Amino acid sequence: MKQMVIETERLVMRRWVPDDLVPFAAINADPEVMRYYPSPLTRDQTKDLMDRMQSHFERHGFGLWALETQMDHAFVGFTGLMVPRFEAHFTPCVEIGWRVARAHWGRGLATEAALAAAEYGFQTLALKEILAFTTPANTASRRVMEKIGMTYEFDFDHPLIEKGHPLKRHVLYRLPAPESAGG
Repeated sequence: MKQMVIETERLVMRRWVPDDLVPFAAINADPEVMRYYPSPLTRDQTKDLMDRMQSHFERHGFGLWALETQMDHAFVGFTGLMVPRFEAHFTPCVEIGWRVARAHWGRGLATEAALAAAEYGFQTLALKEILAFTTPANTASRRVMEKIGMTYEFDFDHPLIEKGHPLKRHVLYRLPAPESAGG
């Protein structure tokens, strides 16, 4: 698989490298970053996640890219496209997602990266639509979804989160392909 890189004004979206493990594990261990996930991740869980992200690229030809700044190549988190690991009435589908280190919040980096990922999905992958989902309380991610043009569709119970868990309920947003992309 070729080493694909996407560059935006302030960011580089690239494949994962072993040196990403330490800063990515720090992001995943931050309880505030992981507030809308079932729990923070250990270093071993982060390594497993990185391995799954790499496997997704090999299997599908796209995935969640590591995210770094253009200016100093600081590791910021990830963004990209993925096929969800669960079945629901709206799958199969392609989901857009992001996770950004708390030190980089509030600067529009998730939005900038998500716009580039969506453009890649529509122009290069010829996707007809891209979905995103999160918990209803995750207003920051919902704002990013709206800023990139997504619209709220419906609530659903996430199949991979146990019944009774406070994060079980999710909201789903949809972004159709622009008409100019053949959508």
